[in-house]
Order: sequence, then C-alpha cells, then structure tokens
Amino acid sequence: MNKCYNSYVKKLVISKLFLYRHRFVIGFIVLGTAYIGLLFGLPLLSPGGLSEPEMESAAQSYALEFDSIFRGDIVNLPYRALQKLSIMTFGLTIYSVKLPSIIIGALLGCLLILLLNRWFKTNVALFASILAVLSASFLYLAGSGTPLIMLVFWPTLLLWLGSKIQGVTKPKPLYCFVFAFALLASIFTPHLIYLALFIVLFAFLHPHLRFTIKNLPIVPLVLTVFIIIMGIAALVMAAFINPPIIAQILLAPNFSFNQFLTNIQTAFLPFFSWNTALDSSFLSPFIGLASVALAVIGLLSTTKGFFASRNSIASCLIIFTIILSGLDPESAILILLPMAILIAHGLRYVLAKWYDLFPDNPYARISAIFPIGLFLGIMIIGGINHFLFGYRYVPMVADKFNNDIYLVDQNLTPGSTIYILDDKISYSFFAILDAQGIYHVFDKLPETNQLPDKFATLGLHENMPGEVEHIITSPKSHNSDRIYIYTTQDEEKEL
Repeated sequence: MNKCYNSYVKKLVISKLFLYRHRFVIGFIVLGTAYIGLLFGLPLLSPGGLSEPEMESAAQSYALEFDSIFRGDIVNLPYRALQKLSIMTFGLTIYSVKLPSIIIGALLGCLLILLLNRWFKTNVALFASILAVLSASFLYLAGSGTPLIMLVFWPTLLLWLGSKIQGVTKPKPLYCFVFAFALLASIFTPHLIYLALFIVLFAFLHPHLRFTIKNLPIVPLVLTVFIIIMGIAALVMAAFINPPIIAQILLAPNFSFNQFLTNIQTAFLPFFSWNTALDSSFLSPFIGLASVALAVIGLLSTTKGFFASRNSIASCLIIFTIILSGLDPESAILILLPMAILIAHGLRYVLAKWYDLFPDNPYARISAIFPIGLFLGIMIIGGINHFLFGYRYVPMVADKFNNDIYLVDQNLTPGSTIYILDDKISYSFFAILDAQGIYHVFDKLPETNQLPDKFATLGLHENMPGEVEHIITSPKSHNSDRIYIYTTQDEEKEL
C-alpha cells in the first residue's frame, strides 16, 4: 500500500513540473528560434553568393512598375514586389536579394509546423517539424533568392486552410475566404494553375471533402466560388493583354514523350543520387537516405487508411509532382511537402509500434527518448553540415554561385565605370546599380578615345584597350579572376 502511494505521489509531482507540462511548447519555441536564426544567417553561411537564376530574378523584380498589373505582367507578382522593395530598401546586396525568400521561408516553416500539428499528435508533429524545416533541402529553398519557394508555399498554405475547414462542424467563413484568395493567388505562380485544378478535382472526387463542401454555409460557399471566378477572369484578361504569360503560367510544352521522361530524370536525379548532377544547382542527395526511409515507412503505413484525406493527399501530391516535373524539372521541388507529411506518418508508426511493445512499462517507453533523440540529432546535424559545407566545397554546385556583387562593393568606389560584355544576366543584374546612380554600367565598349581614365570589366579581359592595373579574384570562381581594373593613362588615379 505504501509503495503504491509513493508511486502515485511521484507521478503526481512529475505531472506538475513546469518543464513536463510545457514540454511541447518549449520544444516548438526552441525549434522556431533555431529555424529563424538559421534563416536570417543563411546569406552569411552558405552558399555565400548568388546564382544566375537569383540574379535574373533580382533584375526582373527591379524592373517591376506600379502599372505592371494593368500591362498583364502578373507572373510571380507578390514575390517580385517584395524583392524590389527589399533591394530599394537595403541596396543591391546578396542579403537583399535573398531576404524575400527568407521571410516567406519563415512563414512556410510556421505553416508546415501548424499543418503537421493539426494532422498528428503533438510529439509526432514536433519531431517531424524538426526534420522538415532544419533539413538541407528546406534551408536551400528558403535561402534561394528566386520565386521557387512559392511552389511550396502556396500548396502548404492551402492544405493548412483546408484542414481548418474539413472535419469541422461549422467552419469559420474567414478560412473559406482566405482559402479562395490563396487559391486565386497561386494560379499566378508558374505551374500552379495545374495544382489549383488538381485541388478542385480532388475535393469533388474525395468522399470526405465532398461531404464537407456540401455542408458549408451557403454565403461563404457562394462568395468563395465568386472569388475564384473573378480570379480566373483576371487571369484571362491578363493573358489577353500580355500573351507571353500564357506559356509561363500554363507551361504549354512543345516536346516529345522522350523529352518528358528526360525532364523527370533531370528533376529527381539530384534528389536521390549520391553524385551531384552537373546541370543542377541542387546538392545531392537533396533528400537524405534516413528521411527517405521514414517516408517509405510512412507511405506503407497509410495503405490501410488510404482514403482518409490526409493519407491520400500525400500520395496524390507525389504523383502530381512527378507529372509536373515532366513539364518543368524545377517543379520537382514541390515534393518536399508530401515528403514532410510522409515522414510524420513514418514517425507516428515507429512510435506507436514501440509503445505497443511495452504498453504497461513506463521505463521502456521513456527509454525510447534516447535512441530517437540520437537518431534525430544525427539527421539534423548531418543535414545542416551537408548544406553548409556542400554548397561551399562541392565543385559542381559551388561554381554555380558567385560573389561578384560583394567584390564590386568592396573594391570599386561609387561613380566607377564597369563594362560587362559577355554575360547578359550579369549586365541586367548590375544595371540595377546604374539605375540607382551608384556605378556606371555598360554592355558595350565605346571608342578608345572615349574610354574613361580608369574602368573595370567583369570576367572578360582579352583584347581590351589599356593596361591591367589590378585583378580582383574570388575563391568561388573556377578561373579565380573576376574583375579587371584598367587604366588608359600613365597617371594613376584612385578608381
């Protein structure tokens, strides 16, 4: 009797401990702090430069005007507007180019945590969230200064909003309206118009979701349909004003079935191979072997309850991503979302099986903390190290990034003249500095007698008039030499 009483007292005391009662809240706070800290430190950590797609994105964003929406220039409009605001506020730097993706990445991480916490128990959601948002693939996506992150952001937002509507007796009208606006905004992101069609079709074909739609209040349902119709009308009008956006949004392909299969191979090679593909900026393996193993376990564990909405969504999203990547290899990045869901399923299955082995032994149940913690620690630390050092030292991907903007800022004084003759993307990127009145940037050489006393060239240095005064090198370039400073007079002046 005394022994039972002591045991009861111990349990009672443990349950009242602050750390025990708030363990999950503390865990999510630590996760959020670590994730946001990593995100805002990404430009200083890795890859340490900009790729050509990032430079092209910055140039397109800076060219955005207030009347762009009336001229049909609406592709990736929210991201481009945010990126232009960042460049105008902080100047043209590596950080300002990546800042929009960092901000959206922070929101995406929060949405993914909320989604997993909505669908799974808190302990499973916490572990799966840690593996998802601190993985090398997710960090790369959040640190890439291109609209690529929107391919994952919109579906994650739509799934979370859908989870707030489905399975609720009386869903709040606000969630219905926001879902409609998110669905509308997503179709202006390249490739995602097919996802919007897929979501609508899936909602009408799936019995649980069809039941939810039938029981929605009339007013929110009518307004949601009205918003979607207005969005489609706006898209059609923009396509009529600016026909080139049709190819960008619809991905109207003009290639053979063999090309379709080649695109799929190109898309998924860096995800699962151990040798980084030469034509990809993704570091292989983009998804770690341990994460793939958990996802496979999760996929197999969902076969019994496949027709539950959250189970079938992950499997259907994988199939949809494979089909979409056949049209555009970059769309394969969307697989990160269903992989995160399947990893959560895998963790839920593993934990449930462990607890079933020891249903009445609390010590055995608690002992699972140590191997699971060790397993998660190895995966997280290994993934972060893979990201930090891989993008710096693996030649196939490190060479796709340059820090030219940093070299220009550190070695050239305002008002200097820069000639960029062999790279249209670099010229359009550095032309932002000319538009801001910081440097004089040209893509053609004038007559020899019209050259300034001193000028700089980026990359090209053969058959140039004048004498080389100084060469600025970069450890990120395969040929090391990046900027050449010339003088056309014997008298030296500070550039």
